[in-house]
Amino acid sequence: MEQHTDFNKLQDLEKNIGKIIIGKDNEIRLLLTALLANGHILLEDTPGTGKTMLAKALAASISGIYKRVQFTPDLLPSDVTGINIYNQKNQEFEFIAGPVFTNILLADEINRATPRTQSCLLEAMAEGQVTTDGITRTLHKPFFMIATENPIETAGTFPLPEAQLDRFSMRISLGFPTVEEELEIMNRYILNNPMEHLAPVCTLSDIEAFQAEAAKVFIHEDIKKYIIQIIHATRTHEQVALGINPRGTLSLMRCTQAYSYLSGRSYVIPEDIKYLAVPCLCHRLLSFTSSGSQSFAVSIIEQILDSIPVPTENFEKPNTL
Repeated sequence: MEQHTDFNKLQDLEKNIGKIIIGKDNEIRLLLTALLANGHILLEDTPGTGKTMLAKALAASISGIYKRVQFTPDLLPSDVTGINIYNQKNQEFEFIAGPVFTNILLADEINRATPRTQSCLLEAMAEGQVTTDGITRTLHKPFFMIATENPIETAGTFPLPEAQLDRFSMRISLGFPTVEEELEIMNRYILNNPMEHLAPVCTLSDIEAFQAEAAKVFIHEDIKKYIIQIIHATRTHEQVALGINPRGTLSLMRCTQAYSYLSGRSYVIPEDIKYLAVPCLCHRLLSFTSSGSQSFAVSIIEQILDSIPVPTENFEKPNTL
């Protein structure tokens, strides 16, 4: 496929993150998929599994601006978006930009902030801008948010509402390492922290170029119809109170394009959709009996995937010459 001249930098980016996050190649690929799809990602896992380290490794591998916000119940919206402060010397208000004005934002333990503070990110995530005191300001490009939450310690937390969850392209978990992987972690970290020696391998311009090329990945009409069948099946499922909306449809489409691009293909295949359906769709489902249950949502999506015939065509873009 015709690719950006520095496509090998994308592979270097994966390898660079892999120096820090060991044995999680699939999760790293999903993280980069969300990045190239111009989306955002929610990491949900128990403490100590590497959620924050994954975000820091990505940020250290790209020569952009990285900021972290530790979400707490007393955090205010202005602490994230910024605030206007009166400058007595100039006798006018000056805007002090908040940490949301960055390229990579780590929203650590986002569910510990109040709904009021959580909602200040809705506009930023969906539209890449922030409005304060009637003035709209555009965020840096690219803007990629990685949010983390701990599903175990729920005391004093505020579950993310559907509107917030819907703005994440994916929700993934890292999980515990295998015996071999944990041994490798011990060996790699025994003398020093590899993060201290991690250097950038690509620029923001590279990321924007990759995003633009990923958006050009070809999607066959049968693949589009396959996506729509899956989406509509969630809306008519007897155990689903709220199915996937059009934003979710577009998010899944863009993620399949980005994943295909990362895989070195110029076209989407059904296997891309089947692989991405769970991380892209499960957090958007609202069921009648198990609202918020990831395992229940996974079973529904897998059931839908099993019930819909997989298209069998040549999915490459036709040669128009």
